[in-house]
Amino acid sequence: MTEIAGMPADRKASLLSGQNFWETEPIDELGLPAVTLADGTYGLRHQSGRHDHLAMFESDPATCFPPGVAIGSSWDPGIASRLGSAIGKEALAQGVHIVLGPGINIKRSPLCGRNFEYYSEDPHLTGVLGSAFVKALQSEGPGVSVKHFAANNQETNRQTISADVDERTLREIYLPAFERVVTEAQPATVMAAYNKINGQFASANPWLLTEVLRDEWGFSGVVVSDWNAVTDRVASLRAGLDLEMPGGSAAHDHDVRAAVRSGELDEHELDESIARIAALAQYVPESTTDIDYTAQHRIARELAADCAVLLKNEAQTLPLKAGTRLAVIGEFAAKLRYQGGGSAHVNATHLDQPLEAIHALAGEHEVTVTYAQGFAIGGDEDATLRQEALDTARHCDIAVIFAGLDEVAESEGMDRENLDLPAAQSELIAAVAAVAPRTIVVLSNGGVVSLEGWHDDVHAILEGFLLGQGGGHAIADILFGRTNPSGHLAESIPLRLQDHPSSLNFPGERGHVRYGEGVMVGYRYFTTFDTAIRYPFGHGLSYTSFSTSAPRVTVTSSEDVTVNVDVRNTGDRPGKHVVQVYVATQAGPVRRPARELRGFDKVHLEPGETKTVTIDLPRRAFAYWDIQYRRWVVAPGEYRIQIGTDAHTILHDESLTLTGDLIVTELTMETPMGEWFEHPQVGNRVMEALGFNSVEVSAEHLAMLSSMTMTQFINISGVPVPEETLAHLMRDSRPA
Repeated sequence: MTEIAGMPADRKASLLSGQNFWETEPIDELGLPAVTLADGTYGLRHQSGRHDHLAMFESDPATCFPPGVAIGSSWDPGIASRLGSAIGKEALAQGVHIVLGPGINIKRSPLCGRNFEYYSEDPHLTGVLGSAFVKALQSEGPGVSVKHFAANNQETNRQTISADVDERTLREIYLPAFERVVTEAQPATVMAAYNKINGQFASANPWLLTEVLRDEWGFSGVVVSDWNAVTDRVASLRAGLDLEMPGGSAAHDHDVRAAVRSGELDEHELDESIARIAALAQYVPESTTDIDYTAQHRIARELAADCAVLLKNEAQTLPLKAGTRLAVIGEFAAKLRYQGGGSAHVNATHLDQPLEAIHALAGEHEVTVTYAQGFAIGGDEDATLRQEALDTARHCDIAVIFAGLDEVAESEGMDRENLDLPAAQSELIAAVAAVAPRTIVVLSNGGVVSLEGWHDDVHAILEGFLLGQGGGHAIADILFGRTNPSGHLAESIPLRLQDHPSSLNFPGERGHVRYGEGVMVGYRYFTTFDTAIRYPFGHGLSYTSFSTSAPRVTVTSSEDVTVNVDVRNTGDRPGKHVVQVYVATQAGPVRRPARELRGFDKVHLEPGETKTVTIDLPRRAFAYWDIQYRRWVVAPGEYRIQIGTDAHTILHDESLTLTGDLIVTELTMETPMGEWFEHPQVGNRVMEALGFNSVEVSAEHLAMLSSMTMTQFINISGVPVPEETLAHLMRDSRPA
C-alpha cells in the first residue's frame, strides 16, 4: 500500500478503469502486468482482434459447452464443476486471466431473453451450481467474475430500469446465490449489474456493494462494472466499485481527480481500490499452456448428455427400438440451436448435428432414417416443406420432430413477448402427430416454451434447451438409449403466460419494474396457490425407475438438521436420480411459500442398487429474513421435511419442531397492541392490566385492537390504565 499511496492522484485515477476494452492498466510502478478479461459463462469469447461487447466481431475459436439453462437442468454440481474446470483450462491456454461468469441471476420471468445463461428460478439450486463452477474454474488458475449483481432479471431497458423490490425478497430470492458463491468460493471479482435497485444504480449502491457484499459477506476481491454501466464514477467509487470497464473515459478520470482535489473523495479510498485491482495480478500465469480441443469437445458431449430433460414418455416410446422406421423432421435436426446470442456467444471449435449423429447410430440399431426439413428456421410456413414432412411421417413408425427457437428470438438485449414456438412449427407438430403412428418432439430453446396446442397429441418430449456444441451427439445417444436421460427442470413450465406470477409486473413501465410477487417466484407461487401448470420445477423422467425411503431426520443441538434417505434403482437400466428435499412451514409472522428447496443430491445407481443419500440442512434453511430486525430469524414452531420427485409431488413428509429464535423487543406506547398481547415476557400481564381477564373479549374485538398502538387504544377506549402500570410493563419488556 505504501507504493500505491505515493503515486500521484492523476496516476491513481487512471488505474481505476481498463486500458482498453478487455484489459486493465498495467501497474508498472509495482511491476504488475495488465489483466485480461473475457466473457465465459459457458465458453470463452476471447477477442484477440477487434473488440466489442455484443459479439458482433468474431472471437477466437473455443469450446461451446452447455449454457447455464442446461447446467441448471443437470441438478449436478459435479457437472458445473467439470464445466468450470474445462473453461479454466481454455482460459489458461488463451491468455485469459479473469473469466466473466458464471451468470447466477434468478429466472424471475420465463420471458427474460438471457435466461439461457442462467441456472434456475430457485436460489439454492443456483447457488450450489454457481459455487461449484467458481471453485473448479479458479482451481485451474484464472479468476472469475460472478454476475450480474444484483436483481438483473430482464433485458428490457436493462441499463436504466429500476428493479423495485423489498428487502425480504432480495435477501431470500435474489441475493442468496451470490452470497453462497462469495462465502464458499471466494470469486476474484463480482460484476455490478446495469440496472437500478429501488432507484439507485447497482454500480453506485453502497448498501449492495459495501454493506452487504463486503461488510456482511466478507468479500475481499474486486467489484467490476458491467461494460459501460457506470454513469457517475465518483459515486460508484464511494459505493465500493473498484474497476470501471472498459477503459478510455477521460471524463471519468477527470471526475475522480476533481473529487480528490475538492475533498469529496479521500485519496485513501482510491488506494484501497487500486490495491484490490493490483491483487488481480495473482491470476496472471508466467506462461500459457496448450489445450486439446478434441478432448474438450468430448467433455462438451458428456456434459450435454446429463442436461436434457425427458418431459414425457408415453408407452415407452423412448428409447428407440431396433427395426424402427424413423422419420426425422425439422431443420433444427440439421442445424441445431445450441447456444444463445449476445456477449456470451462462442465461436465453437466443432459442432455435432443431431441428424448426422442419428444416421451414425441408426445402423447399429437396425433403424432406417428418412429426413424432411419441414420448416425453415426463422421463416413462415412453407407449404411444400410441410407436405414433404407429412408424406414422410405417414410412412414411418415414429416421427421425431426437432423444434425450437432461433437465436433471433432470444438473446441478450431483448426479452421475448410470449412463450410460443413459431406458428409454423406448432402447426407442423400437430399435423405430423395426426398422421404418424407415434411422435417425439425434441426442443431446442434457451427459455421455456409453451407446449400447448400439441402436447397431448405427441408421445414423448425431450427438452434439450441449449446443449452446446456436443448437443447433437448427446441427443442422439438419448434417443437410442445409449444415455439414460437424467435432467430435471430448474424452472416451471406454465400452461399460460398469464398464470406466471411475474406476468402482471414484467417488464415494467416508466422506468420501473415492481417485483410485486415478492418471494413467490416460480414454483413458490405455483405450489402456494395450487395453480395448475404443465410441468413443475424439478420434473424429469428416466428410462428406469427409482424408489425413495421415508427420510430419517436428525436435529442437532444447534438446530442444524441432517436428512438421510435410501434410494433404490428398481428398473433394469443404470440411471441417475435427484433427491429433492423441501422445507415447509407456516411458523412465524410472515407469509411463507408452501415449500422451498433446501437440499438436493444426484446419485448414480445400477439396476437393483441402493444407496443412502445424506443431505445437511443448516439452520439457515429454516429461516426467513425479518425486515423489522434486519436479520435471519428461525421462527419457533413446526417444520416439515418433504421429499419430492418435483416441487408439486411429495413422496414423504416428516415433521419436526424447532425452538427457533426468541426475539424480545422493548414495548413502547407506539407499539401495536398485538405485540403487547403476544410479548413473551409481559403478554399475560398486559391482559390483566387492561382488565381483559375479568371480562369476555371477542376474537373480533381482539383482532381490531391488535392493529392499534397502545396510545390509540387508551385514547379511544377510555380504559383507566395507570401510567405507572404501563411504565412497569414497558420496562419489564426490555431484552434481558
